[in-house]
Amino acid sequence: MRGSEYAELRAFAAVVERASFARAAEYLGLSPSALSQTIRQLESRLGARLLNRTTRSVAPSTSGERLYKRIAPLFREMDAAVAEASEATGRVTGTLRVNTLGIAARTLIGPRLARFHQAYPDVVLDVVVDDALADIVTGRFDAGIRVGGRLEKDMIAVRLTPDLDMVAVASPDYLARRGTPKTPTDLQQHACINWRLQMDGRHYRWEFEKRGRRVEVAVEGPIVTNHADIGVAAAVSGLGIAYHFERDGVAELLAQGQLVQVLSDWSISRPGLFLYYPNRQHRAALLGAFIDCLLDKDLVARQPN
Repeated sequence: MRGSEYAELRAFAAVVERASFARAAEYLGLSPSALSQTIRQLESRLGARLLNRTTRSVAPSTSGERLYKRIAPLFREMDAAVAEASEATGRVTGTLRVNTLGIAARTLIGPRLARFHQAYPDVVLDVVVDDALADIVTGRFDAGIRVGGRLEKDMIAVRLTPDLDMVAVASPDYLARRGTPKTPTDLQQHACINWRLQMDGRHYRWEFEKRGRRVEVAVEGPIVTNHADIGVAAAVSGLGIAYHFERDGVAELLAQGQLVQVLSDWSISRPGLFLYYPNRQHRAALLGAFIDCLLDKDLVARQPN
């Protein structure tokens, strides 16, 4: 295979995996126009349309899907071989692709980026924030971060946090105007900040439990969102009651008095955040360094002598 043909296939795979010419171009270090030209050359050489493009989206055609499924495993094996060769020299280098929930990006990865880069300046972290539970193998990610109850099968998992408490919160102003709910069913008389599930677009039914009695409540209100920052901001602004993980920026607002917890005796907890990866993961040193950073372990131990 000539170098240009390899580059074309790499470019095609990058577009499929990121479902975006702009994101793929950024990843490859190309301009969007150069990437488009590369894909056109590949399609012309093969005599088949590989990508269906609109102004808003890009997805593989039937021929493109077949091609991607054949070449993706080959690229994964080549990447693993290169990484192993690099690690054999004692250096931790390469690109680590991580698919993560927003809460993990905000509370775990973001605060540790500088520390990780300082310890491993030759590593590129490619972090994709995705609350839709993407398949990390199909997406060619090295690892994913999810709440424990949502891990993909046949994966090795590393716990990153204790269990996560869910809290219903509202601003003091809202509670002064509308009163304080005493039971979960009272929420049906309140304005609530709805959470849209990215998996299927449904609204999340708020779950509560008290002394073994479990309740699910469908709520309504002026705001629907799939992003925690919007939901929390709406609650702080007095627009309604929100239901979020306590550690996702809510604990600080509770301590500051900007938010007040309600229904605390009904609150539930979720399994904590876990990093998971395929059991055929080849990039032990690179992934191990990242895990150590998330767990606040000593990073110097993995540095070359």
